[in-house]
Amino acid sequence: MKKKKVYLTLQNGDVFQGYAFGAEGEITGELVFSTGMVGYVETLTDPTNYGQIIAQTFPLIGNYGVMRADAESKKAWASAFIVREFCEKPSNFRSEEDLESYLKEEGVVGVYGVDTRQLTKILRENGVMNARISKKPLTDEEVAALSGYKIENAIEQVADREKGFFATENAEYTVALWNFGAKQSTINNLLNHGCNVISLPATVSAEEVLATGAHGIVLSDGPGNPAENSSILEEIGKVMGKKPLLGIGLGHQMVALALGAKTAKQKYGHRGGNQPVKCVKCGKVYISSQNHGYEVLSESVKQGEISFINVNDGSCEGIDYPDLKAFTVQFDPESCGIGHPENVLYNKFFGLMKKENENA
Repeated sequence: MKKKKVYLTLQNGDVFQGYAFGAEGEITGELVFSTGMVGYVETLTDPTNYGQIIAQTFPLIGNYGVMRADAESKKAWASAFIVREFCEKPSNFRSEEDLESYLKEEGVVGVYGVDTRQLTKILRENGVMNARISKKPLTDEEVAALSGYKIENAIEQVADREKGFFATENAEYTVALWNFGAKQSTINNLLNHGCNVISLPATVSAEEVLATGAHGIVLSDGPGNPAENSSILEEIGKVMGKKPLLGIGLGHQMVALALGAKTAKQKYGHRGGNQPVKCVKCGKVYISSQNHGYEVLSESVKQGEISFINVNDGSCEGIDYPDLKAFTVQFDPESCGIGHPENVLYNKFFGLMKKENENA
């Protein structure tokens, strides 16, 4: 295979030379890094990665191939994929195709041969920044223009526009999933824990959410700046206290905003399956899966009690709203008991729905 030289140029002017694989093309995006050693299919297809160029810190990617059943949505949302080395001949009994073929089919531009350790160091020291993948070196004017790139209308781009219904046998509860770009695993885990799921478009009104008759409401994760969604925030405020509610990721951030807190962009975000979060009340530390670039500012939380904090940087990872029958977490709830029927957070949510049912 003949190597095709490409350039990754950062907003600060740093340039990395690499080689093209996957889909051909030039692309501008927000450059972020993910610390996951596995899960690259899930990363590429996570709607939260809309508009982003993802650099994997693990040096070899693609060794177990691609299994489409592991995808978090119907397509890949990442703008581009940066790796140190990709595996051309994967070995895995489940593998359906290799990584490069998958990237070509999904239209995702790839670059390999980049010193991803050095690239990650730059992002950790300077923060997330815009970047462009190009076939030729950028001019000074083109580098200066990178600062103007911005991810906008992200939820509108990724969220389902139609209502959906997912059923499981012997369901004890039905939940309304307010879908801002939900991962398939969120739906699967609710089904596995005995819940029918009504998936609702991001643009629904509070009245439409409540009219489903669901026992509880789940606000999904999703991409972009949570503060940009003023109309959705207004509707979220109208359902607070009406039904038991669980907010995940972006849902966690938007509940906080709807109740008067503030959010801010993090220096380089939390992305990967190894983010430690500590329960404030019990002191237990869980290794969580996360994918976000914004956080709820702890000092701005006036309503509710902070329930989890990030061990690395002390940022807010969860908030309880006992007076509103609600709680939210920044990370995937499965982190508190992966695959275990006694999952702490799901059982907490089910307890709220059971209590609501008994008082109905």
